[in-house]
Amino acid sequence: MSPDGLHRCAIDHLVVMADTLHAGEAWCQRTLGVAPAAGGEHPLMGTHNRLINVSSESHPRAYLEIIAIHPGAKCARPLGAARWFDMDEAGLQQQVRQQGPQLIHWVASLPDVAAGHRALAGLGIDRGEILEASRPTPLGPLQWQITVRHDGQRLMDGQLPTLIQWADRHPCYSLPASGVALRSLHLEHPEAPLLASACTAVGLGARVSIRHSAAPRMQATFGTPRGTVVLQDGQPA
Repeated sequence: MSPDGLHRCAIDHLVVMADTLHAGEAWCQRTLGVAPAAGGEHPLMGTHNRLINVSSESHPRAYLEIIAIHPGAKCARPLGAARWFDMDEAGLQQQVRQQGPQLIHWVASLPDVAAGHRALAGLGIDRGEILEASRPTPLGPLQWQITVRHDGQRLMDGQLPTLIQWADRHPCYSLPASGVALRSLHLEHPEAPLLASACTAVGLGARVSIRHSAAPRMQATFGTPRGTVVLQDGQPA
């Protein structure tokens, strides 16, 4: 991975929430036709993950994250603060437990997360704090800054991206090729103009397709060993 890849605004990763990592791994093999690579644990949030490199020509540094609450692990955030991505929300937990792993969110990487945070604030959007986070890897700690609200909310039905800035290394640097490639991310929302303005403000421009719809919908399209696979939020594959 070229260091220059850390200095571009881009779709960083898509978030698939699972009730357990075992369920997430089975979903991945059943749906995408590949086994996910090892991820790690997030001590700050009490979560853990598995990863799939989904980099493509149009999205040259992207991955899919399968994430679950780590059994027995504690969230190390201050008392009353929630985990990221609405993972403490009871309704979402029940939906994933009953229906299986689902696409719930996406994360955008920025070369300057503080500038992106200010740009969203200028639009009246409270993206929360910028937290320092890390997880151990065989190559040493993987470190990043990420926007997380105190209540853990994703905002705009999960379609407003969380913002992330990586330190000197990105997960794709050590992720093996998977045979899965992200082709497109398409968003539909009743507040499409605000969502589009937010994406433009943080520098994403045309990297994501956005249009107005009465009901929110997030749709990611992949090329996989099993052909084209489309994931849609709120719908188990």
